[in-house]
Amino acid sequence: MSKDLQQQPQSEEVDLGQLFKLIGNMFDRLFRFVGNIFKSILSVIIFIIRAVINNFKIIVISMVLAGVIGYAIEKAKQPVYTSSMLVKPYFDSKFQLVTNINYYNALIADKDFKQLGNLFKIEEDFANEILEFEITPGPETENDRILEYEEFIKQVDSTRATEIYFDAFIENRSIYSGSIYEIGVKSFKKDIFRSLEEGLNSTFTNTYSVKKMEKRDSLIAIDKNRIMNSLQQVDSLKNVYIKVLQEESSSKNSGTITLKDGMSLVQERVDTKEFELLDKELQLRQQLSTLESQKVEEDVFFDTLSSFQDVGSEYSSLWTKYVLIFPLLAFVILTMVFLMKKLIRFVNNYED
Repeated sequence: MSKDLQQQPQSEEVDLGQLFKLIGNMFDRLFRFVGNIFKSILSVIIFIIRAVINNFKIIVISMVLAGVIGYAIEKAKQPVYTSSMLVKPYFDSKFQLVTNINYYNALIADKDFKQLGNLFKIEEDFANEILEFEITPGPETENDRILEYEEFIKQVDSTRATEIYFDAFIENRSIYSGSIYEIGVKSFKKDIFRSLEEGLNSTFTNTYSVKKMEKRDSLIAIDKNRIMNSLQQVDSLKNVYIKVLQEESSSKNSGTITLKDGMSLVQERVDTKEFELLDKELQLRQQLSTLESQKVEEDVFFDTLSSFQDVGSEYSSLWTKYVLIFPLLAFVILTMVFLMKKLIRFVNNYED
């Protein structure tokens, strides 16, 4: 019995020792695997650097020539000008706006400048100077994003709302999520932008937006009639209460009525609710004022927050800096060519 007890702890120690040994071997393999990856990456980097060093003169000369060619092309090309305007659409006219901007770009791609000129009421030669239309969400602050997120959460089921986080909401927004839009135009002609505003303004008008505006106006008219009827009822009640008060004040005996047998009765005062009526009237008039303000503020399909400049600014970006792009492309292409030559030589020697 005692021998069995002694053998049992010994066997458990052996099992634990083997387990730790297996865990140690597993970590050793993992470290060796990671080390081999870094060694491979380092070998590739050294392989590339060696190819650049061995052909340094050719690469430098080619980059200088590419820079000269890029500078010459950059100076010779016709300058491009750009300008932008900020608009705030109403009645979901933003959908028509985005669609029309895409349509204008399609006309430019098809070189249908006659149709483009008819749309903007400009000459075809001027339309031929337009390069591209762009539309992007307008500028917004972090507070604007938070308010938009809170408004969205109010419209979602409470159970579903707990699963939607602010970052995910911002990431999944589309161009149609904004309320302000920036419309940009690129053109070879620097003073064409003002003449495009009239054509762009017409893009907001569509059947859906017109019907939505008419529906809004009809609802406002219904609410206005309801409020006016309520105000008339309040005025009628006020007149009734005023008449009651006048009758009470004209009582000669201060509300005391004497009967024939000499007994006196005290007339109770009618409990009128002038304050409640006044408060109700103020609420109704406030609602009426809100409706009128809404109709005045949104009586058009859009508001122009910022117009096009009279003269556009010259467009410049990293991709138009040929003096930098061409040398970089020359370096990458030559490096890839020399690497391919070394790789082909390595494969041929490996087969031998």
